[in-house]
Amino acid sequence: MKLGTIDNGTRDGQLVVVNKNLTKAVKVPSIAATMQQAMDNWEKCESLLRVAAGQLEEGKIDGIFDFTDAKIMAPIPRAYHWADGSAYVTHVELVRKARNAELPESFWTDPLMYMGASDAFIGANDDIKVENEDWGIDLEAEVVVITDDVPPGVSAEQAKKHIKLIGLVNDVSLRNLIPDELKKQFGFYQSKPWTSFSPVVVTPDELGDNWDGGKVHLPLHSFINGIKIGSPNAGIDMTFDFGQLIKHAAKTRSLMAGTIIGSGTVANKGAAAGSSCIAEIRCLEMIEKGEVTTPFLKFGDMVAIEMNDNEGKSIFGKINQKIIKYNPVQ
Repeated sequence: MKLGTIDNGTRDGQLVVVNKNLTKAVKVPSIAATMQQAMDNWEKCESLLRVAAGQLEEGKIDGIFDFTDAKIMAPIPRAYHWADGSAYVTHVELVRKARNAELPESFWTDPLMYMGASDAFIGANDDIKVENEDWGIDLEAEVVVITDDVPPGVSAEQAKKHIKLIGLVNDVSLRNLIPDELKKQFGFYQSKPWTSFSPVVVTPDELGDNWDGGKVHLPLHSFINGIKIGSPNAGIDMTFDFGQLIKHAAKTRSLMAGTIIGSGTVANKGAAAGSSCIAEIRCLEMIEKGEVTTPFLKFGDMVAIEMNDNEGKSIFGKINQKIIKYNPVQ
């Protein structure tokens, strides 16, 4: 089952069920008006949504419209909780190596995670608005999961049962603002301006054997201006699976329905399949050549992120965004 949200003039948008080809959709207000409402009542709503999804595939439900013509919002436009991990420790190791910093051994046993801004996610086709190119604009292609209510102290195996939906995000970073924030030892804030979602999120069964309960075993494709920069497999070199990430997030508190947990930048050891962010490319250049030649994103650049199934069909739809300049209010 594939779910999305379209613009209806409200902050939370209108929940829609989307067909497998991502071409048709139908509103389901009698089941749930918004994605958050569906998550709050997932035990009841899931079966009803699946019935609607089956009827949509067969063309036997009223109100079918072209999903591609709709103004697509993030599937969950704002969430109560968004926690992003850094599950690909090989990526962290590479970044630290480029600046001659040691990787603490604890990074291999205890996940890194920060709580991100979740008051306003942006849609797959929305522009990424940034004031200054000098801030070091970068994409970060990631996999995310959305949970139902998770009890505190949950085990990693039990945590996997709380994963209800899976999607992709572009967790934009402003790389040149990060060092000063980290020096304060209080985490990211200004350096994480926008997080944008794939057009739809899907139930785990949509991934078939490519989902093992905690990891997605498929390449994640990233492009800049139509040129592929990487296709690392999201199931390879993921040090902490989503069960472990959820366990970490719920160690001292429960997680409310609609909580989003991110994988962090998808990366494979040695980056043989390319990278999911510019920062990794620059680190490789520094290690191999002693200098950096790849620039961060500029105004007018286009970023695309997508994951395909075994037949080459898009699973979540494509994130396709333009970097534009905004002028601050004086």
